[in-house]
Amino acid sequence: MSEKEKKNLQENGEQLSLDDGRRVKVLSPGMMVFKRFIRNKLAIVGICTLVFMFVFSFVGGVVSPYRQDQVFYKVDAANKEYASAVVNTDYRFTPVDGATLSTMTRATFNSQVKSSGKDVTTFVADNTTYTATRLDEGFYILSAGQNLGTVTQLGKMVDIALDEGKELSDAARAAVQAALTGKQTSFEAEGVTYTLTRDVGKTYKLSSMGEVGLASMLNFDAYDPANTALVSSYAFKKACEQAMHEGEGSFTVDGVTYALDIENETTALVTDQNGTEIAGVSNIIVNPVNVGVFLPADYKAAVEEAIAGRKTAFDYTNANGEVERHTIQMRGNNYIISTMQQTYLIDMYAAPSAQHPLGTDDHGMDVLTRLMYGGRISLMVGFIVMILENIIGIIIGGVSGYFGGWVDTLLMRFVDLFNSIPYYPMMIIAGAIMDSFEVDPYIRLYMMMAIMGIMGWTGVARVVRGQILSLREQDFMIATEATGIPVSRRIFRHLVPNVMPLLIVQATMGLGGIILTEATLSFLGLGIKYPLASWGSIINSASNIYVMTNCWYLWIPAGLLIVLTVLGFNFVGDGLRDAFDPKMKR
Repeated sequence: MSEKEKKNLQENGEQLSLDDGRRVKVLSPGMMVFKRFIRNKLAIVGICTLVFMFVFSFVGGVVSPYRQDQVFYKVDAANKEYASAVVNTDYRFTPVDGATLSTMTRATFNSQVKSSGKDVTTFVADNTTYTATRLDEGFYILSAGQNLGTVTQLGKMVDIALDEGKELSDAARAAVQAALTGKQTSFEAEGVTYTLTRDVGKTYKLSSMGEVGLASMLNFDAYDPANTALVSSYAFKKACEQAMHEGEGSFTVDGVTYALDIENETTALVTDQNGTEIAGVSNIIVNPVNVGVFLPADYKAAVEEAIAGRKTAFDYTNANGEVERHTIQMRGNNYIISTMQQTYLIDMYAAPSAQHPLGTDDHGMDVLTRLMYGGRISLMVGFIVMILENIIGIIIGGVSGYFGGWVDTLLMRFVDLFNSIPYYPMMIIAGAIMDSFEVDPYIRLYMMMAIMGIMGWTGVARVVRGQILSLREQDFMIATEATGIPVSRRIFRHLVPNVMPLLIVQATMGLGGIILTEATLSFLGLGIKYPLASWGSIINSASNIYVMTNCWYLWIPAGLLIVLTVLGFNFVGDGLRDAFDPKMKR
């Protein structure tokens, strides 16, 4: 009652009785608890801290322009492998237009012709007879035989049996007989080369030969991609290499004459009539490291020159007129050419900037955004685990405390069994099992919360059991039993609400411990996994001595958030404990 009301009543002469409600200011129990709570300055500080944490975590993640798993890149120069080179020691095959040379044909050539040393070697591959004619060292023309029929020698008589549809002129027949008499396996007639391959006894297979490709140790590189088809054609390579081996200064292909500048037996430059560089010829094969990159012929020529001169580096002027420095390293039988290249790199350990106020982490992600999303996980884990612990603890403790006797003994031994299980070893084992099965990060989060809740309910059960043991003997419980209220309603409607103030205080103070536990597990790599983040997993980067000493912005903010959150919950818990205490001074 205000002083003004009292003064008015006194002036009017009205007397108030002792039981008049206007004489006493009545407060509800909830309002009394609230007034005691807000009187505690540390509790108000805790509430403000927790409000900030919730706004930072749940609203900040929405406001942030970045995703929690967004990786940032930067353009920087890095010394990367650009090309590789090798001195060719294997034959390279070029088939005639429209023809093919199978893998078996190439393998048979290498096994039979390469080591024979003969000028003309005949071999069979894929049921086809081939003739390899050596024009010079490392240069062969391959001809394939077309079966015409069989030839049988009977004394001085020669019987030629042609396959259906095949024809042979009189001059060719005479040449066959002369070849058999002279014991020749290859001969020419009317500009066509024929071969005789022994079949059975004195029976031979007769075949006509035609060019199907060439085998060479040299590599042809076009200076202009538009000339790639020309330079890689059979006619161009054959004419060019023949001119090289014969020491000629030009050659003609399809009516076009090309100039040939021969540097040595394995290196030459091909130009057209206008002096435009068409192709480079060398026994060194230069290929790009990355697929889809075209290496100009002049670059390959620069590499070949550097390798021939046994240089470890050379300068090359690119198409933009920029001078690039290339280094050469020997790796086995290969030469690795590296140069500084503009490339996209993950922007790791970037210092704080306007774009990233707290820099980036070791994955190139924005640390501030990760802290916001990490706060969601840490706070969610704390509340869900605490709710789960209280549900299990209230049920077990309520039933144990109400019934007592053998039920109480059985349930308390069950509690003792859970208390005897080592907490952290079990969490480590569970984390290792989830790692081995590569459990999805989201499922892992739910499983971790379930395990933490199942392992931590025993303290709540003991508190509830102890309180209900004392409450069940009071008069209001005798009244509930007399009125026939069901047992479940007596426990959870009449007994448990009387324990709730104590449980609220205990839960509030226990939230900080759960958050610390989750942070510890995540720091050890057993908790939250990428792409999810928690404050503990963010601090995990501090296990690197470089990060701890040079990148304070990666782990100090997360540590401060954990400290402030735990202190906030502890302050609120202390405030609630004092507010619910009936002995607290008004």
